[in-house]
Amino acid sequence: MKVVISGYGRMGKMIAQIAQERNHEIVALLDKEEDWKQLYDMDLTNTVAIDFSIPNEAVSNLYRCFNLNLPVVVGTTGWYTEMDGVKAVCKEKNGSLFYAPNFSIGVNLFFYVNKLLARVMGKTRGYSCSMKEIHHIHKLDAPSGTAIKIAEDILTEYPSLNKWTLQNTGNSNELPIDSVREGEVPGTHEVYYDSEVDTITLSHQAKSRKGFALGAVLAAEFLLNKKGVYRMDDYLKTLGVE
Repeated sequence: MKVVISGYGRMGKMIAQIAQERNHEIVALLDKEEDWKQLYDMDLTNTVAIDFSIPNEAVSNLYRCFNLNLPVVVGTTGWYTEMDGVKAVCKEKNGSLFYAPNFSIGVNLFFYVNKLLARVMGKTRGYSCSMKEIHHIHKLDAPSGTAIKIAEDILTEYPSLNKWTLQNTGNSNELPIDSVREGEVPGTHEVYYDSEVDTITLSHQAKSRKGFALGAVLAAEFLLNKKGVYRMDDYLKTLGVE
């Protein structure tokens, strides 16, 4: 497989390393808008783009990929308000898109367990639910896309909660998220169910960015030669996680 990397920062460099370790060829590294011009003269057969750019560039990059008939895996978050439009263009162009707020296999198993736990806790009286996420100081969006996914999954399973919020107002119908930016933390996400007698905690702590990079490359391998829109749920099915 040939790989185009859009956004050659810390994640882009890690993705390049993982891709090469898995015997894939890096054919382009894109950091600026003009860098995309080189793709129009390239044979993009068996090529997948992996985008870890910045939120205000991600959607334009996706549209470029659709126009190039280039399958694209996007790990950039902060653009999901434009999701409907992106999916519509992907369908119109017969494109290939794989998006996820987090590509770590461990985090996506965390998502799975989080929904199961929320389903049980939503039926149990006496507990309040809250969340905390911690990321490095360079992360631009807050809460993280991963935290939003965790929160929205809880809301679908927890009848007494109707929205998440960054401010803890004390409203029992709201799910508060404490969003912290400090140091070089690659990513920590925690869900708390607190009562007068105990606290149940579900936690995922990333040790490095390697898990995110590996997941993105695995997603690219999955997406090659497919059409349509995919998520990590689709990939996990190949591992037997339903």
